[in-house]
Amino acid sequence: MAQFLDIEILSPQALNVNDIKLHVNPNIFSRDVLREMLMSVTSEYIAVVTTNNPFDVSTNSLVFMTDCLQEDGVSCVYADYIVQDGTVRNLCNLSEPERHIVRDTFDYGPVLVLRSAVARNVAVNMPANSYASIYGLWLGAQRYGSLYHTAVPVGIVRPSDNRSSDKKQFDYVNPLYKTYQKELEIVFTSHLQEIGAALNGNLLLDYVPTDPFDDEASVIIPVRNRHVTIADAIRSALRQKTNFRFNVIVVDNHSSDGTSEIIDKIAADHVNLIHIIPQSDDLGIGGCWNLAIADSHCGRYAVQLDSDDLYSSDDVLQTIVDKLRSGNHAMVVGSYKLVDFSLNPIPPGLIDHKEWTDDNGPNNILRVNGLGAPRAFATEWLRANPLPNVSYGEDYAAGLRATRNFKIGRIYKPLYLCRR
Repeated sequence: MAQFLDIEILSPQALNVNDIKLHVNPNIFSRDVLREMLMSVTSEYIAVVTTNNPFDVSTNSLVFMTDCLQEDGVSCVYADYIVQDGTVRNLCNLSEPERHIVRDTFDYGPVLVLRSAVARNVAVNMPANSYASIYGLWLGAQRYGSLYHTAVPVGIVRPSDNRSSDKKQFDYVNPLYKTYQKELEIVFTSHLQEIGAALNGNLLLDYVPTDPFDDEASVIIPVRNRHVTIADAIRSALRQKTNFRFNVIVVDNHSSDGTSEIIDKIAADHVNLIHIIPQSDDLGIGGCWNLAIADSHCGRYAVQLDSDDLYSSDDVLQTIVDKLRSGNHAMVVGSYKLVDFSLNPIPPGLIDHKEWTDDNGPNNILRVNGLGAPRAFATEWLRANPLPNVSYGEDYAAGLRATRNFKIGRIYKPLYLCRR
């Protein structure tokens, strides 16, 4: 029992624990409250409860987590947990290169265990906030050492929000959470500044294409087995009305469900529809994009259209290219509406990513769960910075790279219908 005396618990809720001193304040998510609670701690270690959901904590697991802090260079320990139906929630076991985690949606479980001195130092230097103190603690701990994950469950959590992950993923663009999101951004940007990783939006460069192109733009559509939706997507692109020449490049990744025949049928009537079938059979969406932008038919600007989505009107391509030209942007990102397959809006509707700002957007993109759509690039730049050959996050990776040096243009009116 004596070993329990060297750890105290800070929690937003009352817990059923014995032999461990418990500090409870529902406002622990405020920096000032967290600071005050930390100043009253006398033990070497603290366990910070990160959830308001009903939680049964295992004191033995907490002690095990403090043991993990003895590993060289470890500053913060997080653990798996059990959900109400008895399932163990296995959290991400970070590999060495990934041990600096900044995404606020990363699941670090219901408890963080740290040395009290580290937590106090982090809280002292944290920007003022009312809701983001735990996130700030998570970030700040990484400035003092590495993260450590243990698979020993720390307790049972009974979630009050039972929405599926695809419903939760748009919370960060919901106006109801605007204040909270702004605080997260401030805390995150402060962290980037502390570690010397913040970008200065005022120093970003213009991008002016120099290579000659026959066409001004290409709509890029990677596809595999989308016979129900591909015709609608292609016709949405071909209907675009512009004052420049453009084409549509469909990279058909070895479809076997009739998609290829549909593309060929439409191409027979449209000389500006380019149908490419890769020689390689190991391409993800990123690899298909690289094949399209390397093709001699590709225009000066490459504009996204997914094979199951639609442009919202016939002037979308003109709007995007005008934005690329006017701002000398390496990349432009639009806004989209979530709709069903009858084109009826579904929540949360418009996804416009207005959390982006010109001065801090290049930093905040690291934190938030997306960049928006449709995305468009200066082809010359994209050829020099190819996408990773994966099928998720490939365009996000390109966005991260573009924001290092160049201005990113934003269009906040809906250009795109994302069918779900």
